[in-house]
Amino acid sequence: MQHITLGDLDVGRIGLGAMGMSSAYTGAGTDDAESIRAIHRALDLGVTMIDTAEIYGPYTNEELIGRAVKDRRDGVVIATKFGMVAHAGRGAGHLDSSPANIRTAVEGSLRRLGIEHIDLYYQHRVDPNTPIADTVGAMAELVAAGKIRHIGLSEAGAETIRRAHAVHRITALQSEYSLWTRDPESKVLPVLRELGIGLVAYSPLGRGFLTGTIRSTENFDATDSRATNPRFEGENFEHNLRLVDQVVAIAADVGATPAQVALAWLLAQGSDIAPIPGTKRVARVEENTAADGITLTGEQLATLTAIAPPAGDHHSAAQMQWIER
Repeated sequence: MQHITLGDLDVGRIGLGAMGMSSAYTGAGTDDAESIRAIHRALDLGVTMIDTAEIYGPYTNEELIGRAVKDRRDGVVIATKFGMVAHAGRGAGHLDSSPANIRTAVEGSLRRLGIEHIDLYYQHRVDPNTPIADTVGAMAELVAAGKIRHIGLSEAGAETIRRAHAVHRITALQSEYSLWTRDPESKVLPVLRELGIGLVAYSPLGRGFLTGTIRSTENFDATDSRATNPRFEGENFEHNLRLVDQVVAIAADVGATPAQVALAWLLAQGSDIAPIPGTKRVARVEENTAADGITLTGEQLATLTAIAPPAGDHHSAAQMQWIER
């Protein structure tokens, strides 16, 4: 697999998002053995970056990653996140990026992952109650102590990124970015490129929509986050299916799957962008990583770029309040 640099961190240019192995999607947590096989297959195919977070589960996803990489730590970039679990009492789903909470969170993540340092440590969402300088200052102390190697932010806005970077170098921003979630393009990407910060793109396949395999939501169980995602609801869903059909048609011309075309489009947006498609299946890992070998023509890229925006926000109304602050 080709490699890129996120800030000063070398990674394979397609990573693996592990959230769905343990939470947020139908069937999560039901087959850890298959999830571990998927992680091992990804590493065999040249994936180096595995993405998790303490909130996934909560906690169980980090434990899963720890088991999977126990004998394969060398060359693996382990990325995890803090800030959506308030350890002083409020618990999961509450923002807390105070220095005290960070110090508690990092020790828990290191223990669950079974590692001596975290390669890339993200603030999961900006905490409006803690100045970003205080948060990044605490993370800088963890770098000095050898507990983390690189500092990241997730879904932060342009001015927050600037303030954070002034305290300590930010290696990467993780935000949702895909063929049909283009929010970072206008304000955030220019700042990242000015400051030399990489972009890690989560949900690069639109939570599975851009694979072309989802034609109904009837099989989503009660734990599936897509059941309440606006893009999967009612008329929005029907509208968005027609957009996906355009990707399917281009994929047929390319001789690839829709997922591979969507990932190839994203890779073509810059050598500072690393998508982390999520899956718990070996076959999907093989399909996704094969996008590394696909080059789209200028005409194909232009046609994909011109596809109309999807209907509906990419998160619930409450979650959208946590983005680009």
